[in-house]
Order: sequence, then C-alpha cells, then structure tokens
Amino acid sequence: MLEERESKEPAMNPFQKNESKETLFSPVSTEEMLPGPPSPPKKSTPKLFGSSYPLSIAFIVVNEFCERFSYYGMKAVLTLYFLYFLHWNEDTSTSVYHAFSSLCYFTPILGAAIADSWLGKFKILSLVGLSLIALGTGGIKPCVAAFGGDQFEEEHAEARTRYFSVFYLSINAGSLISTFITPMLRGDVKCFGEDCYALAFGIPGLLMVLALVVFAMGSKMYRKPAPEGNIVAQVTKCIWFAICNRFRNRSEDIPKRQHWLDWAAEKYPKHLVMDVKALTRILFLYIPLPMFWALLDQQGSRWTLQANKMNGNLGFFVLQPDQMQVLNPFLVLVFIPLFDLVIYRLISKCGVNFSSLRKMAVGMILACLAFAVAALVEIKINGMIHPQPASQEIFLQILNLADGEIEVTVRGNRNNPLLVESISSFQNTTHYSKLRLETKSQDLHFHLKYNNLSVHNEYSVEEKNCYQLVVHENGESLSSMLVKDTGIKPAHGMTAIRFINTLHKDMNISLDADAPLSVGKDYGVSEYRTVQRGKYPAVHCEMEDNVFSLNLGQLDFGTTYLFVITNITNRGLQVWKAEDIPANKLSIAWQLPQYVLVTAAEVMFSVTGLEFSYSQAPSSMKSVLQAAWLLTVAVGNIIVLIVAQFSGLVQWAEFVLFSCLLLVVCLIFSVMGYYYVPLKSEGIHEATDKQIPHIQGNMINLETKNTRL
Repeated sequence: MLEERESKEPAMNPFQKNESKETLFSPVSTEEMLPGPPSPPKKSTPKLFGSSYPLSIAFIVVNEFCERFSYYGMKAVLTLYFLYFLHWNEDTSTSVYHAFSSLCYFTPILGAAIADSWLGKFKILSLVGLSLIALGTGGIKPCVAAFGGDQFEEEHAEARTRYFSVFYLSINAGSLISTFITPMLRGDVKCFGEDCYALAFGIPGLLMVLALVVFAMGSKMYRKPAPEGNIVAQVTKCIWFAICNRFRNRSEDIPKRQHWLDWAAEKYPKHLVMDVKALTRILFLYIPLPMFWALLDQQGSRWTLQANKMNGNLGFFVLQPDQMQVLNPFLVLVFIPLFDLVIYRLISKCGVNFSSLRKMAVGMILACLAFAVAALVEIKINGMIHPQPASQEIFLQILNLADGEIEVTVRGNRNNPLLVESISSFQNTTHYSKLRLETKSQDLHFHLKYNNLSVHNEYSVEEKNCYQLVVHENGESLSSMLVKDTGIKPAHGMTAIRFINTLHKDMNISLDADAPLSVGKDYGVSEYRTVQRGKYPAVHCEMEDNVFSLNLGQLDFGTTYLFVITNITNRGLQVWKAEDIPANKLSIAWQLPQYVLVTAAEVMFSVTGLEFSYSQAPSSMKSVLQAAWLLTVAVGNIIVLIVAQFSGLVQWAEFVLFSCLLLVVCLIFSVMGYYYVPLKSEGIHEATDKQIPHIQGNMINLETKNTRL
C-alpha cells in the first residue's frame, strides 16, 4: 500500500513530516538531501550572579516563599478563628481544620494531571494555583517544585540538586515568619474591640497577590515544557490493558514476558510503557512513606497538646503551646545548610556512599527517636499533673476572707475528724486536702472557730469533685459557703478565672469580646471564664453608679485563678488574687530534643525525597510523581486519625506505638531500597529522546520505527 501511494504522489521532501500510518526510517547521509538553512545558535539561559542557577529560579523561589507565607499564616490562626470568632466547639473546629489540610494534600493529583496534560506547569501556577487557595494549593504543590527543576539543563544536575534544598528553605522561611507574625496581627491588633482576624487573613492574602506578581515577572525567562497529553489517563489505561491482556493470555503455551507491563506493548508505544515502568518502580517505594508523615505531622496535634500541659515561660520569652511549632521551620533553616555543606561532605570524604534512599532511612530512624523522647516527656508530665479525686473521695480547699486566723474542723457522719486545719487571713494556698467519704454522696459537718466565735455548718458533697470552702465575716458573726471547683486545668494553654464580689452592689466585668461576666453582691461568686494567657492591667468593670478598672496582672499557662474584689477604706477598690490550680511547672523547653530530632529527620527525608522524586521521574510524569509524593502525606494523616480514634492508649503509649511502627516500616523500606536500582538521567530520557531526530555533524540519526497501519 505504501508503494501504491508513492506512485500517485509527487516526491516528498525528506524533512517533511510524514502523515503515513506506517513509517520506516533508516540512517540517511546529508549528501543525499538538499542543504537546509543552518541551525540558529542555542540561546543561552541567563544565570544568577554568574552561577549555574538560571535567573528564573529567583522568581520561582520568591513566589514559593510568598505562597507558603500565605498558606501557613492563614493556617496558624484558622483554628482560633473557628473557635473564638465563629464560636464553633473544639471538635467542629478541629474537624474542619483537618478536612481543609487533607484536601490540600489530596488535590495535587488533580493539579498534576491538569499541569502535565493540558495547561502546563507555568499556566496552572499563575492561573489556577494562585487563584483559589484550597483547590489551588493542589495546583501549586505538585507543579512548583518540578517547574523549578525544569529550568536546569542536564549538565547542571548537581545545581538542580542544591536547588531543591533552596526550594525547601524558602518554604520553611515563609512558614517561620508567618507563624510568628500572623498570630501577632490577630492578638495584638484590635478590630472593633475584638481580635483582628481581618488583618490576620488580609496580610497572607496580600502576600498571595505578591506571589502572583513576582511569578508573572519572570514569565519570559522560564523554560516551559509543553504538556504531553492526559498522562494520568494514559498511565491508568496502559496499566489496565497490561493486566487484562496478561489475564487473557494466561495459557502456558504463550511465552512469558520480562515485565508484566510488557503486555501493554501491543497497544501502547514503547516509550510510554517504559515511562510507566519507571513510575511504578518509584510508586512501589512510596508505599512505606506515609508512616513517616504520620509522625511528622503530629507536631501540630499531639505535640501541641503535650506542650499545652507544660510551662511556656522561658524567662527571656514566653511561648504559647501552639507556637512551639515555630521551632520546626527555624531548625530547618539551620539544618539544611549544615547538612548540605558540612555533614554530607564529611560523610562523603569518609568514603561512604550516602545515597538518597539511605538518607531517607536514617531520617525515619531519627523520627523514631524523636517519638521515644516525646514518650519520656509525657511520662514526666504525668508525674507532675494536677491530681483528680478518685472514687469515694473529694478534694477540699479552704479560703479565709476574714480579718484573722480561723480553725476549721471537718467531721463525717460518725463524728470522726476528716480534717483539722488553721488558715490565716487571705492565705494564698494552692493545695487541696483529700477527704475520704463513706458513700458516693455524704453530708459533712464543718466546725469553724474565729476569735471567740464558734460556728457549725453542714454541707452535702459528692465523690470525684473538688470544693472550695469560702469563709468570711458577716457583721459580728462568721459565715461560710461551699463552692464546687473546676479541679481541672484549662485546655490549650488558656487561663480560667472567676470572681468573688465582697461589695454591696452587683458588678459586670468585661474580659473580652464576649458578654460581660456578672458577679452578684455580698460575696457573690461568678462562673469560670476561660481567657487567653497574658497581662491584664486594666479590666473594665461596671456597677450601678461606678465605672472602674481592675489590674489582674499576669495570667499564666494552664492556671485557675480566684479574684476577690474588696473595698479597703484608705486604699479604695482592690483585687486579691489566689491560685486554685497552679501554673504548669515542667518547662516547654523539654520538648526541644524531640523537635531537634524530628527536624533533622525531616531534612534528611523530605528534602532528599523531593530531589529523588524529580531525578527518577520520567519527563512526562514529573508533576504526577510529585503529587504522589504529597499524597503520602495525606495518607499519613489518615493513619493518625485511625490510631487516635481506635487505639484507646494513653498518650505516652501511643507515642511508643508510633515509634515502633515507623521502626518496622524503616526496616521494610531499607530492604526495598537495597534492591532498587536508581536510574541515571540519560536513562530516564532515553525513550523520549529516541523519537526526535538529532542532527549531529553531517548525519541525521533517525530511529527505525515500525507501526502497523
């Protein structure tokens, strides 16, 4: 048929594209062809300060910094926005927060497919990824790292490897700065009398606009590889056809093939089959990776909850429990140059082949050690935690608001003494006395002695509760009241406070944007109100005919305070502060070793993994493979949710469980990595390169290619 067609058509130029379904190319000398115009000289790519880095890399890195500032800055205040502005409960706030985070790590698959198939990495970064944060982050995450790698020529592979470290550095620089600044914009600036969430979200929004502007400025400098079709669909169809074809030809008479994907050769071109082979080899290595992310991402959940039970006062600086996460990006900025310029070079000089897979395995081991340290810290915290009354027990604290010392005797139903204690006037005591009950609910008899007065009172109590006996003068007599106490430290590093009003008029106290706290007259006791820790030098108070301010001083982490408002004739209105539950004693600095270990693990695992994924990816599937890498993060978060919901373990035991699980996974990954043969860059691009004519010297080398009509 080919001969018949040639007889009816004029001779074709050898350089003209052949539209025939069957083609046969063989080496042809240039002497047999008409001379063509000389090839234009290859345009050199502008370099950054005389280095091997393309100038376009500067725009990509700055864009990534701004985008990460926006993303992490917004996430830093998102939970508090749900909790305190929208007034959602903690469960709803946490669920929506993690649903958003999961979406950000699942959408890269969609973003990668669009980038590699239709728009290309440049267009999806500038048109889609920077427009819609929740969906757009799926466009940005798989594309920006690979797009930066595309700017390097193959002869600059070493510079490309260093680029991934610089790229990861920009991510953590944006995270570090935004995690510090955005909470300050929220808490230190007031908008309409409330925390300024508008400014806290607005600044990251402006940084996103700046990211778009910076990225667009470098448009003319970028190398923009053209999209190569719907790669995800092609890969899926190729794998499915290979499986079905193998199943149809399962007879023993049919010869076996070297690789199971070779069964797709009847329908799909050889270069696609080779690319899918390379892809599946790497995806197989990705199977154990989610376990590492399951540990790493607990910095924002379990480790923050652990920090919540610790004292954030470092002397020179005070950290909130959720601010401890700032250590991670800070240490990443320190460790990346330290590892690249010092540690890796020393290991290389010692003659050790410290390959990418070996670095990742060592990173897993360091993460195991980090969680072992976290378990030890948790055990130490449990030894210092505020105790709770057990079955048929109560805790009792006595507060003396009289002018002199009182003696308190507490007796049970059988007149047996349970407690005998002398309390000075306005004595600040944080200890609770443990009283043993005969039944779950019991009447207790209180005998009070004050000067020449003797008063008897009876109160009913229930097991597993904390109580406070408030004693005060009532004219010539002595009065008391038994108030149920919270007995539990406030969560999330907050402070719990309540007031006793000794004045003869009702009072309203404004602590925050919520409704004022009402305190009744004549020793009225308010409800507990949870507030942010910090200094409260001028709290607004109102009575019927008077407006004044109270200085509550510094409110510390996890402390429960009682404030007694009094009126001293020669000193005016005063407030006396007592601690019902003391501040957290264990310093938050005890978390520093586990953060050092887990950050070193992240540098060895994540930075190396980014470079490894790019270097081993077929040229048509780099963004897809980057998205698959990010997909392992999403799966890791699912593992945390499953363990947290169904393990039923105490916290330190859960840390040990994660450490052991990752250790087992590390052993499996090491065995898999031992048998993995890394592909060289020329091997990865070999199939694609063979399809393109290469003019070298006086010869045109064309691959002999046969396809059926």
